[in-house]
Amino acid sequence: MKKKLNIICWITTPLVIIALSAYFKVENKFIGIFDRTTKSIYSSNFTKVKDDKVNIPNKSYLIKENKSVKVNLKGLLAVQSIPLAKNDTKIMVYPGGQPVGVKLNTKGVLVVALSDIEGLNGKTPSPAASGGVQIGDSILKINDVEINHAEDVTRSISKKKNSELILKVQRKNNPNFIDIKVKPTIDSSDGKPKIGLWVRDSTAGVGTLTLYDDKTKKFAALGHPITDADTGTTLNVNNGVIISSNIVSIKKGTRGCPGELRGLFIDENKIKGQIIKNTECGIFGDGTKSLINTRFNKPIEIGLRNEIKEGKAQILTTVNGSEPELFQIEIQKLLPQTSSGSKSMVIKITDPRLLKITGGIVQGMSGSPIIQNNKIIGAVTHVLINKPDVGYGIYIEWMLKDAGILSK
Repeated sequence: MKKKLNIICWITTPLVIIALSAYFKVENKFIGIFDRTTKSIYSSNFTKVKDDKVNIPNKSYLIKENKSVKVNLKGLLAVQSIPLAKNDTKIMVYPGGQPVGVKLNTKGVLVVALSDIEGLNGKTPSPAASGGVQIGDSILKINDVEINHAEDVTRSISKKKNSELILKVQRKNNPNFIDIKVKPTIDSSDGKPKIGLWVRDSTAGVGTLTLYDDKTKKFAALGHPITDADTGTTLNVNNGVIISSNIVSIKKGTRGCPGELRGLFIDENKIKGQIIKNTECGIFGDGTKSLINTRFNKPIEIGLRNEIKEGKAQILTTVNGSEPELFQIEIQKLLPQTSSGSKSMVIKITDPRLLKITGGIVQGMSGSPIIQNNKIIGAVTHVLINKPDVGYGIYIEWMLKDAGILSK
C-alpha cells in the first residue's frame, strides 16, 4: 500500500506543479498592472476622494500609440479599459521657480458691475441690466464694431446717443455669442449717454514660472487661471506678456488670513514671453531662453501621474529677489482626476525656514514647481485658508497638455 501511495505522489506532484504554474502565469498577467498593496483601481468613475491610498495602476503614459486592453479578473468581471502605450520619449524642461510679472489684456471688455443712472426724470435702472447683460459677461462688439478697451465702449455709446445698441456678448467662455439690445439713458450729472455698467479690459500681477521647454519654446506658469478679482470670472485672453519681477516683501500667512509675495516689475520693456492661453491649469504661451533662471539652469525630466508617490518632495520658489530656492514639502494625498484641474494633490510645507518666512503657501507662490526624485511632477496652486501650511498642487501633465508640450 505504501508503495502505491509513493507511485501516486510521484505521478500527481508534477501535474499539480504544472497546473499551479499555469494558473499563476495567468494571474500575473492581470495582477501586474495593479498595486498589490491596495484594493483600489484607478477608474474614470471616481466621483469623490476616498481616505485610502489612490492607486495609479498604469505604468506607461499615452504619448505615441493609443491602444487599450480590457482587464478581467479570473475571466469573470470586466473592470476597466486602460490605455497602454510606450513612453520611450523623455520630456526634459527647464524648471522655473522665479517670479514673473504678468500683464494681460482681455478679449473684449469684462463687465464687473452694473449701476443705476441719474436720469433726467430721476434714477433709472441700469439699461444694460434691463437688456439682459450680466456681471461676468465679455462684450466683444457693439453695433458690429470690435471692442478692445473700455474707451471703445464709451466711444460707441456716444456715437449712438439716442439709438438702440446691439451688444455682442460672450458668457462664461461659452463659444456661442449672445446679441443683447440696450438703449442708452442720458445721465443728468454730465449730459452724456450711458448704459449703466462698469468694465475692465486688463489686469496685472506677480506669479511664479513653472517651466520652459527649449524645444517647443513654450512656457507654463501659475497652475491656475487668472480670474477677475471682483467677479471670479476666468479672463479671456486677447494678448499678454510676462516680464521680469523681483520679490521685495512678504506678508506672512496665518490661519484665516492668506499671506502674499509682493513684487515689482523690472525691465518692463524686455518681454520674456507672449501669453496665448489662460486656462483652468494656468497661463501658457511662447517664451525665450531668458526664462531659464541662472541658478537652476539645467533641464530636468518631467514625472507623470503614475510616477508620483505620497511622501517627501520639494518646491522651487522665490522668497527674496529673483533667485529661486528649494524647500521641503510633503505630498499628503494624490487625488484621482480623469480630466484636468488645478487641485490634483494635497501638499504640506514642512521646511522650517520657509514656514518661518512665509507661514506656508502664500499668494504669488502659485506655479512653483513641485519636484520629486529629480523630476518636475506638478506645481503649487492653492492654499487652505485655515491651514496656511497646507494647500493643493496640480499634476504637471495637465499643464504640459495646455502648453502644447504634451499631446492630448
